[in-house]
Amino acid sequence: MGLIGNIVWMIFGGLVAAFLWLLAGVLVCATIIGIPFGIQCFKIAGLTLAPFGRDVEVGRFGAAGFIANVIWILILGWELFVAHLSIGILLCITIIGIPFGLQHFKLALLAILPFGARIQ
Repeated sequence: MGLIGNIVWMIFGGLVAAFLWLLAGVLVCATIIGIPFGIQCFKIAGLTLAPFGRDVEVGRFGAAGFIANVIWILILGWELFVAHLSIGILLCITIIGIPFGLQHFKLALLAILPFGARIQ
């Protein structure tokens, strides 16, 4: 299921989503201060290319990770969170789209709290 799911995912929006994460990373890296945020965007872009068969574990961030997540949410995270959440809800309306909607929910969670998250 993972290989077929990833192939179908890439055809029907995964490449676009990965490109948007990559674009966000490039825009954030335009400043020296934004480089750590850009690195997170690049990691999430990699996950967005092949989300099936991979899990996201959120939590385990210290004080610096908490501050970085708050700054992330204020600057860029909430837009990406709302985008993935709304696309996931729309996909879950159909039976065929449920697996893809669940992947968008995974990406929405990562979009809101990228610092301290582990991708397995």
